[in-house]
Amino acid sequence: MRIVVIGGTGLIGSQVVARLGEHGHDAVPASPSSGVDTLTGDGVKEVLDGADVLVDVSNSPSFADADVLHFFRTATANLVDAARSAGVGHYVALSVVGADRLPDSGYLRAKVAQEELITASGLKHTIVRATQFFEFAGAIADTATENGVVRLSGGGVQPIAAADVAAVVARTAASAPVDGVLEIGGPEAFGLDEWVRTVLAARSDPREVVTDPGARYFGTLLGRDSLRPGAGAELAPTDLDTWLAR
Repeated sequence: MRIVVIGGTGLIGSQVVARLGEHGHDAVPASPSSGVDTLTGDGVKEVLDGADVLVDVSNSPSFADADVLHFFRTATANLVDAARSAGVGHYVALSVVGADRLPDSGYLRAKVAQEELITASGLKHTIVRATQFFEFAGAIADTATENGVVRLSGGGVQPIAAADVAAVVARTAASAPVDGVLEIGGPEAFGLDEWVRTVLAARSDPREVVTDPGARYFGTLLGRDSLRPGAGAELAPTDLDTWLAR
């Protein structure tokens, strides 16, 4: 199959392209560096010509509320229009577990807007909602650092390795659409503070992680299960210790 991967040069996309190629698919990485800009629409119709599957693992360059909403609404509308014209048979998009439960987060509101556009498009689709990636612990700490101290809540998370996310997205792209949502998460549950504290300690990062129930995560307060997958979710094999050891 010809499978176009939007965001195909990024952390997840590059691994998706590699996995699909290993299984004999014609996997095409598409990004602004290859002349495909979903925000302006440049190159989108051309790259989707003859595609069987569209995979969207792209992300907004800015997480400011207005910017991220504009990105996902505009980019997704452009992809939907081009996918319809090209007769794409399966639209696979990567989203976030808990996005629909946390409307105070501008980023997660934008992901819900993306999901709604795809669902309403009439295209056969699968939305893969993943939990936070192990690889993002450092960036989360950076956004929560004040005067050298990291302030995070103990809200529940179930982080996952990026390689495991890529494996599921690639497998989904090569499978029949479910016309719904597939949730995936890591095998272990943590508090957000506990997870980040563990990663920073393993990296010999001297910052103290202070538990602050009022600390917001991308604009929203977290509960015990806010970012954890529900019953029936697929749990990935890689645990935190194994990922850290790599």
